[in-house]
Amino acid sequence: MNAQLKPAPAHASPAAPSARPPLARFKDLLPPATLLGPLIALLASVIFFATQSERFLSGQNFSLILQQVMVVGVIALGQTLIILTAGIDLSCGMAMALASVVMTKFGVDYGMHPYAAVLCGMAACVLIGYVNGALVTSIKLPPFIVTLGTMNIAFAVTQIYSQAQTVTDLPQAMTFFGNTFHLGQTSVTYGTALMLGLYLLTWLVLRETAPGRHLYAVGNNPEAARLTGIATGRVLLGVYMIAGLFYGIAALLSVARMGVGDPQGGQTDNLDSITAVVLGGTSLFGGRGSIAGTLVGVLIVGVFRNGLTLMGVPSVYQILVTGVLVILAVATDQLTHKKG
Repeated sequence: MNAQLKPAPAHASPAAPSARPPLARFKDLLPPATLLGPLIALLASVIFFATQSERFLSGQNFSLILQQVMVVGVIALGQTLIILTAGIDLSCGMAMALASVVMTKFGVDYGMHPYAAVLCGMAACVLIGYVNGALVTSIKLPPFIVTLGTMNIAFAVTQIYSQAQTVTDLPQAMTFFGNTFHLGQTSVTYGTALMLGLYLLTWLVLRETAPGRHLYAVGNNPEAARLTGIATGRVLLGVYMIAGLFYGIAALLSVARMGVGDPQGGQTDNLDSITAVVLGGTSLFGGRGSIAGTLVGVLIVGVFRNGLTLMGVPSVYQILVTGVLVILAVATDQLTHKKG
């Protein structure tokens, strides 16, 4: 009697990976949530002002916007690094003003080589950053109080050293970044190119290197970062010093754009830089944000001021609109933090 053979179980052939739904593929193409909101705000503002002035969409006007924000844009780079660590820097504008006076007076009054004079000005900013970072890390003082103090000190030193007088007749090497080159029919300043290059470099460092990841870790949870072996104090001190270097570069761009060393400059740049960083989606609670978002925030501020100027709106209302924008951005950050 032949044994009855059971039919072999059917083995299902490997199923081909199901195609992802179109909505999921579309979501993959979108930027991160923290950047999407600022991008929508920037696009909406561009569309609005384009309907209000026919000159707004010209290439030359966009170049002008970038030129107008290049100084605050570089300051905002340093401010972003500090805010990512849950700190804040109120001294950035005055540090920049002091550096601009130092480099121009060294180059004009003392006859120092322009490159050496520029380095001396940048060193003054790095020194201020070192003082800020040392007080925050060593004595554990709040960054707000520390930088408020150094802001006033830098302002006083700038006025005393310059005798409240602008420095003129600068060597050409100091004004190089105010010169322009052409992209098609549009004139672009070298300072604008430098600003964009610094954003790209900083974005790569934060995204691809261990120090960048350490910075985010310290901003998220300093104690947890310390327990994993990260030298949190060294990270914070380095952040404040690098921010000072950015302020020194911003001083050079300010000198190049204005053609003078101005001791009265930078008095609102601290608030402008904080506005740009917050509008770009960086959280004041630290650990969340991006350099790309800061660039978008800088552009939002520049677009609003340029567009309102083309519409003939007085400057006082431009400040009013900027204030409303930053309150909305901070309120959104606060609500998002509570929800998280």
